[in-house]
Amino acid sequence: MLRIGLTGGIGAGKSEVSRQLAELGAVIVDSDLIAREVVAPGTAGLKAVVAEFGPGVLQADGALDRPALGRIVFGDQQRLAALNAIVHPLVRARSAELESSAGPDAIVVHDVPLLAENGLAPLYELVIVVDAPDEVRLERLVRLRGMAAEEARARMAAQATREDRLAVADLVIDNGGTLDELAPRVRQVWAKLTEHLAG
Repeated sequence: MLRIGLTGGIGAGKSEVSRQLAELGAVIVDSDLIAREVVAPGTAGLKAVVAEFGPGVLQADGALDRPALGRIVFGDQQRLAALNAIVHPLVRARSAELESSAGPDAIVVHDVPLLAENGLAPLYELVIVVDAPDEVRLERLVRLRGMAAEEARARMAAQATREDRLAVADLVIDNGGTLDELAPRVRQVWAKLTEHLAG
């Protein structure tokens, strides 16, 4: 089994690369999806979040009210640390479960948005960074996600710098261009991964 960490700044196109790698045969372990799964209604994770932050973080239907929780934790390091202490172990356990269900010849790609920020590169045999120039990322966030330019800049600034991400990369996928340009680059990286697994 080959364990890969995949990361990239917001707007770089990491989700698209993840999708293409899945089509090529990778087993994807998506941290963001798992983080939602472990606090879904009826889970021990959601009970723990409510015990810590109060019933005000629930919507009327019993689901987690993410914006309400966000207002509590963002900008308050202690509250954020309390949330992370609940969610991160659950995400790690679920990720390990998904990984162990993959076969011995699997290429398991862990899609981890904050890999560089949280110093997680050593957990993986190889780290792939999806890279795009800041101005391209900004334009995508505004055009594709409907963000205001100031909000997009703030979200970008809250993450690791491009240099910090590239410093932990074993492989870089340049996604500064079109989807048509991206596909062959992803296939090229996939070929390197299968080679690495065989070697």
